[in-house]
Amino acid sequence: MAAALARIAFADGTVLRGRSVGAAGTTGGEAVFNTGMTGYEEVLSDPSYRGQIVTMTYPEIGNYGINPEDMESDKAQIAGFVMRQCCDVPSNFRSVESLPDFLRRSGIVAIDDVDTRAITRKLRVSGAMNAVISTLTSDELPDAALVEKARTMPSMAGLDLASDVGTKAPYAWTEAAEAKSFNSELPRLAWKTSPHVVAIDFGIKRNILRLLAASGFRITVVPASHPADAIMKLAPDGIFLSNGPGDPAAVVGGIASVKRLIETDVPLFGICLGHQILSLAYGARTYKLKFGHRGANHPIKRLRDGAVEIASHNHGFAVDPKTLPAGVRMSHVNLNDNTCAGIEHERKRQFSVQYHPEAGPGPADPLYLFRQFADHVAERVGLAGAASR
Repeated sequence: MAAALARIAFADGTVLRGRSVGAAGTTGGEAVFNTGMTGYEEVLSDPSYRGQIVTMTYPEIGNYGINPEDMESDKAQIAGFVMRQCCDVPSNFRSVESLPDFLRRSGIVAIDDVDTRAITRKLRVSGAMNAVISTLTSDELPDAALVEKARTMPSMAGLDLASDVGTKAPYAWTEAAEAKSFNSELPRLAWKTSPHVVAIDFGIKRNILRLLAASGFRITVVPASHPADAIMKLAPDGIFLSNGPGDPAAVVGGIASVKRLIETDVPLFGICLGHQILSLAYGARTYKLKFGHRGANHPIKRLRDGAVEIASHNHGFAVDPKTLPAGVRMSHVNLNDNTCAGIEHERKRQFSVQYHPEAGPGPADPLYLFRQFADHVAERVGLAGAASR
């Protein structure tokens, strides 16, 4: 039986033809690219990719199949998936199904046998743009109509996707990361009682929660819209601001809540969208990057000592460091383009980073940030001693 065909059309008028390797149908979103050589399961299930069509730059995707334990949420989150070659028959003892089977089961429209290098160069030169993938024939939906659909889709700028992607009700999280994977990196504080961390869910990844649990915290996850007063009634020893999709400036409720929380003495740690929301709560501004940062190999310089760490990224917006208020400073810089990669308050126990220290798979260099957060919590609850490596 002949392989089903698919097309991807971009807002600039480009139309590429390839093979359908996912669900039948038509889907649209912001076209972006990810440079990771591994990690497609995490990309597929990361809520930060909500509303986006992801092109993988590595030439073969799907060779180790799909394992539910590797998922960062309970379902596929992306709008569409683009590959040079999708592996139909995986080879891995942990695999429970192939990538095409997962894509079809999850309702994700996907295409391979297209020139992903050309797509990546297009997005680098022109910037992220909207695109549409369709398995309909040209007779059913002409190329010009596909391009028009891409052109009329809303821009990611101004979209609040974070308020709807996360949990709708508070819940407790208890699953911890495997100790053997992070044994030398996570805190070793002798908690008398597990400190309580409240994690605000703007689209949180499971591995963040696993690492917080492995650090010895008791965790309550609350919705993005949870008011500051309700969060403080939970008596947190620490507050975590999660990653998530969309334009950070559009998450008005979350920003308002964090503005109240930064007035307290509770230690605060943010990642990715959480970093941007913390910055906005301080009064700084964010802006849309030309094509964003998405991959597992970005160099980050820590300004306090000049150390360079390799980190995973997934974001399309950034904080303008020139707009940070007095008392808040940039702590990390992305060496690829000198964008702000982290901030810290000069007097309070509040800090955040633009990248993903929890990334799995991903470099372990930034895991010290969980130790830093644990140290801050320990100082507040009066526990002597610092986390050890």
